[in-house]
Amino acid sequence: MKSELISVGTEILLGEILNTDAQFLAGELSELGIDVYHQSVVGDNAGRLAEALKTALSRSDIVIASGGLGPTPDDITKEVIAETMGEKLILHEESLRRMQEYFNRVHREMCKNNIKQAMLPEHCIVLNNNNGTAPGCIIEKDGKTVIMLPGPPAELTRMFSESVRPYLEKRSEDKLFTRTYHIFGKGESAVAAELSELMEKNTNPTVAPYAKTGEVHLRLGAKAKSQSEADKIMESADKRIRQSFGRYIYSTDGKSLPEVVFSKLLKAGKTICTAESCTGGLIAKTITDFPGSSGIFSEGYVTYSNEAKIKNLGVKRETLQSFGAVSEETAGEMAEGAARVSGADIGVSVTGIAGPDGGTPEKPVGLVFIAVCFGGRTEVRRLELNGDRDKIRYLTMLHVFSLINERL
Repeated sequence: MKSELISVGTEILLGEILNTDAQFLAGELSELGIDVYHQSVVGDNAGRLAEALKTALSRSDIVIASGGLGPTPDDITKEVIAETMGEKLILHEESLRRMQEYFNRVHREMCKNNIKQAMLPEHCIVLNNNNGTAPGCIIEKDGKTVIMLPGPPAELTRMFSESVRPYLEKRSEDKLFTRTYHIFGKGESAVAAELSELMEKNTNPTVAPYAKTGEVHLRLGAKAKSQSEADKIMESADKRIRQSFGRYIYSTDGKSLPEVVFSKLLKAGKTICTAESCTGGLIAKTITDFPGSSGIFSEGYVTYSNEAKIKNLGVKRETLQSFGAVSEETAGEMAEGAARVSGADIGVSVTGIAGPDGGTPEKPVGLVFIAVCFGGRTEVRRLELNGDRDKIRYLTMLHVFSLINERL
């Protein structure tokens, strides 16, 4: 079954608001095993909306239009769709009553123009709005289905979950079951090259890599009637993926790399201390974003200057003079100092050049050294990263957690 999404609103077209409705709907339809082949955004223009609808109906079984169900003159979705599909708009008394109750409940006066929202296609299925005023509706005609939903995300998501999803579940024989492998240390092109045969030949299950900042998410999906059936369909591909990328896969349950490391530290009862220069406290912040972080983290140091590295971490002055602040030697002493002065089981450090200036031919922007001191052994890694200042700092943070994960 093929579906299509039409988002209505000039504010979306001009980029004034983020189109989270389409993101939500695409994910929901995918879970239901309904293919989404096209998405479009149309401004508040009757002619262009009618054209988009006709195109969508010519190639898709289900069209979901979001937005444009409000009380103002530029809210034209319902009117255009009803006319295009040969439906007459009539007053739906129950929807009008619900709207009046809503305004009474929030102690606001209902304006006359709100009555427009209760004008619905004569032969539609009405979808109640339990988070606002505008009802949605479904029109079934000539083997095609058009679903109209309000634009505000809180209204759309609740209406879809309460009314549209149950409606579509009855029409979809199979659901899509997915498993996502979070991979760090391999690029999208390398992942795709390794699994090219699997990606090209398989139709069920399907395999698709998605590039994220600093990592790759590899999605394995199977259409099936149950989770157990999907597991059997995915078994062979799962084995191949794990054989190829086992050491690079840090999660298959949706957890981020920092979250995985945090859970391991908590479970192992290990404490950690951070010593940061170019990341400016980002690693400590990431750790303390998790509830319960006091169980593994008591202190961290942001030692930007050489004097701060010497005073707080015990980095040797001669090390800084001989090798510089951005060096393997300094990173190692910073990690060891963090563990020593805090008494933590693990000391981690970062020193580098995040840019945009400060680089030299010998030490360019993006050169970073990270270190982990754990179990009596200090390991230092040299990174050569690309991107702007924020990206370099973010990638450095991920590499630090990856190194901790390996050591754990």
